Amino acid sequence: MAQENGNGRYVCIHGHFYQPPRENPWLEAVEIQDSASPYHDWNERITAECYASNSASRVLDGDSRVMDISSNYAKISFNFGPTVLSWMEQAAPRIYQAILDADKQSMEWRSGHGSAIAQVYNHMIMPLANARDKRTQVVWGIADFQKRFQRFPEGMWLAETAVDLETLDILAEQGIKYTILAPHQAAAYRAVGEEEWLEAEIDPTRAYLCNLPSGRSINLFFYDGPISRAVAFEKLLESGEALAGRLVGGFNDERGWSQLMHIATDGETYGHHQKFGDMALAACLNHIESNNLARLTNYGEYLELCPPDTEVRIHERTSWSCAHGVERWNSDCGCSGGMPGWNQQWRHPLRASLDWLRDRLAKGFEQQGRELFKTPWRVRDAYVEVILNRGMEVAEQFLSRHALRELSAEEKIRALKLLEMQRHAMLMYTSCGWFFDELSGLETVQVIDYASRALQLAEGVVDGPVEKGFLERLKEAKSNIPDHHDGLWIYQNFVLPIRLDLVKVGAHYAFSSLYEEYEEHSQIYCYAIAKEEYHKIATPDAVIAMGRIHVASEITEEKACLTFCVMRIGSHDFKGGVKEACDQEGYAAMREEMSAAFDKGLYSDMVLLMDKHFGTHSFSLLNLFTDEQRKIIGEIINRNLEESIASYQEMYERVRPLMEFVKETRVPVPHVFMAVAQPALNEALKHAMSEDEVDEEAVRRIVGQIRKWGVGIEEPETEYYMRRHLEKLSAQLLQEPSDVKVIGRMQKYMDLLNEIPINLVLWQMQNDYYTLAKTVYPEFIERSRRGEEGASQWLEAFQRLGDTMRFNTGAVLPQG
Repeated sequence: MAQENGNGRYVCIHGHFYQPPRENPWLEAVEIQDSASPYHDWNERITAECYASNSASRVLDGDSRVMDISSNYAKISFNFGPTVLSWMEQAAPRIYQAILDADKQSMEWRSGHGSAIAQVYNHMIMPLANARDKRTQVVWGIADFQKRFQRFPEGMWLAETAVDLETLDILAEQGIKYTILAPHQAAAYRAVGEEEWLEAEIDPTRAYLCNLPSGRSINLFFYDGPISRAVAFEKLLESGEALAGRLVGGFNDERGWSQLMHIATDGETYGHHQKFGDMALAACLNHIESNNLARLTNYGEYLELCPPDTEVRIHERTSWSCAHGVERWNSDCGCSGGMPGWNQQWRHPLRASLDWLRDRLAKGFEQQGRELFKTPWRVRDAYVEVILNRGMEVAEQFLSRHALRELSAEEKIRALKLLEMQRHAMLMYTSCGWFFDELSGLETVQVIDYASRALQLAEGVVDGPVEKGFLERLKEAKSNIPDHHDGLWIYQNFVLPIRLDLVKVGAHYAFSSLYEEYEEHSQIYCYAIAKEEYHKIATPDAVIAMGRIHVASEITEEKACLTFCVMRIGSHDFKGGVKEACDQEGYAAMREEMSAAFDKGLYSDMVLLMDKHFGTHSFSLLNLFTDEQRKIIGEIINRNLEESIASYQEMYERVRPLMEFVKETRVPVPHVFMAVAQPALNEALKHAMSEDEVDEEAVRRIVGQIRKWGVGIEEPETEYYMRRHLEKLSAQLLQEPSDVKVIGRMQKYMDLLNEIPINLVLWQMQNDYYTLAKTVYPEFIERSRRGEEGASQWLEAFQRLGDTMRFNTGAVLPQG
């Protein structure tokens, strides 16, 4: 039980950690995004720059050496978007678990109140949604939170803090105690029991009670606007102590209540938007705590300590990031990134087209759903159970509980398609689709992707030419980029090319099987593949694969049996045919004819045979999903470039003595030599630094040549490559902490890195070292005391490694 003594001083920092859903709607996975290089995608990059760093942030001493590593999440208030957590659970499980653990830690520190709060499910702008979607967003957000954090959320974050009374009433109805708003969203306030409302600037240092027309009520917190803006936009994070000073400076002894100084910003501010922002946050929290300037808290604990004695009214249809209410997600209101000559007139027709589509899909869902479900809209609310626990067995159990009767196989598929149609009809309202400047931008195309998937799922379910009607309306949205025309052009050129069906999944399997061996049963994203027959023939110049496979969607349970034949001629000429057919005799005849032609090298005849058996030979490497396509193209490129790089290195070594003579004579070195030196030396450096036993002299020779010729190191690729190599050594040390040889190899690697003009990110290695410092190091102190052989040597090597990795080892290592 929390206890409050007198007029206390409390500080709470809230981070809204969120990324828009980036999954390909047909694969339920995030594909490679080139703009996030050298990372696979933006989720991975922002996790490295922000989400991970806040789970283990550094507190530095005066010499910028690490004194401590701690989780910011445990000390602040935070929410994570469910869509990014679902990705993180699979792609970054250690960071995901660190976030969950931080919430548990905060409950121990904050009187049983966890720092994590929920979020409306897919960041929908609630005042622009209908009541049904608002309710599902809240219900799904709560369910997602409960599944991950194993408790009911006290608070819930509204996307962009966009609010109206209906949304607040749904929050209260579902058991949510509070939400967080911007100060300008408060319209008036009064002391509980008084009649007169004051229309004046809100004081953010207390909690407020909002009584709702339904008779329910909810607590509201209004964050400090000026300090929040300074953190987000005015470089206040350049100093953790400065941030602490601004927060503590907001207290006023004239206030007659226990004050809560609190701010709210995008969580990505702490590390992604502002490099090392996580460390400034950690320094701020450490400064406040260590100097006893205030008590760190979260909203749940403060609410228990200091229940509101003041009522508030809100300005409806307002948000924290639009001066025009919620028009940033509905019209050309003037809020934009400021690209000269552009407008955002596309926002309204985009929303209008989606609203039209939503209503048509809802009508079809109701009509068809009444034939299958007991209560269709309640079933949609409950469907989050399946979303959070994907698998055919879970889906089957769900349908058995909610169906009107025992469903046939076809009815089950129809039921799941209806529910998935509704899921995508909500995902298409993700707020980022309207936030930025251009209709053809990544985030906006993503919401149109979701609309396309909803339309595909609606085929045979919703009456009438729904897609035609949608596209007629979408065409009214005009791009700022002349070549991208309008919404219809964008749909046809950016969206339809990635739309999948089971035949295209089969084509991916067929072409990828030329490069990898599949088991009898395999998984490709959210599709299960079972081999019926498969044959592959290869020569040095070509390869052909033929087969019959069963493909099933694990989302909708749709199934198909496919026959295929694909081939590669030379390094990159791919052709293939795929059809929905499972005739064994037909397959045998095709296989015999194709094999005979292949054995004779009659490749042009094989194209004609494909046309005969499949009606086309137009399937190609372009039908591979992006990641596999990149992987295979990379293999083809690397195979061809290996000889070229070897030629560069041979040419460099052959010409280098002459160029050294030229350099001595002060004659300008030819540009062509520098063009050869760049790839040759970078490749040599990467190769030398990847050896199990690094040749120090070889590395120093290469580095000397890099410095001599002024060759640039290819960052960030080379940094990323070397970091991953060192992280493998660090992981090995975690597994075998007593192996002093691994420490020695890491030390040698670190010493060499200090001689290379490159800034290596040591984050993961430092985390591993810190873990060993707190767990294994004390054991070796005890072993050394007992005189065990090698213990003192291990302690000395480990301490030296810590010094090299920029630790204040006197502060980090337990003293013996």
